[in-house]
Amino acid sequence: MSKVLIDESFIETQAKSLNEVLEKRKSYFILKRTFDVVVSLLGLTVLLPIFIVIAVIIKLDSKGPVFFRQVRVGKDGREFKIFKFRTMVADAEKNGIQITAGKDKRITKSGFFLRKYKIDELPQLINVALGDMSFVGPRPEVPKYVAMYNKKQKIILKIKPGITDIASIHYRDESSLLSKSLDPEKIYIEEILPKKIELNLKYIEKMSMTYDILLILKTIYKIIF
Repeated sequence: MSKVLIDESFIETQAKSLNEVLEKRKSYFILKRTFDVVVSLLGLTVLLPIFIVIAVIIKLDSKGPVFFRQVRVGKDGREFKIFKFRTMVADAEKNGIQITAGKDKRITKSGFFLRKYKIDELPQLINVALGDMSFVGPRPEVPKYVAMYNKKQKIILKIKPGITDIASIHYRDESSLLSKSLDPEKIYIEEILPKKIELNLKYIEKMSMTYDILLILKTIYKIIF
């Protein structure tokens, strides 16, 4: 049997195994969605005054909208627009690649601070409340990168993407890593992205509310310390 057929058989077996895991976790997904709705709405209510202050700072710092909206791919391949505080100059994507590396010249002064402490990610609470995302799940990618997924990698599209995941914690300094390369996008596609997906496939096998809360706490710890 050729190596290609062996690989296809292995992927099919693994996909079937993970599908069985998902089928057995129906009660977990109900609890997870309840947690997402309650905590995201509470968070948006509490953080509203802070959001207003950040919005004013962004507008004073550079021209452009307060929010950065970008198409991402969610559960079952459904596209949605993610909410983030804008940390780059307006129309930054027209003047560069869709990832940022190191001290990207497109990043604004306030943007560097917002990115350092992941404050720019807070508006994704809106996506969580709307049901596009969850607090924990594979980070949603842009369609360009998702189109490169193989059959095995597409398994992560069976669950909602999240604000944080095990890969985000592992690659906390992704931007710094990419800045060391002459071709950051090539490194991201060929090295970092596949490793992120592998970590998220492992997450699917282990996911539970206890594990989700642990990842949320780990994320907060990494941001603060």
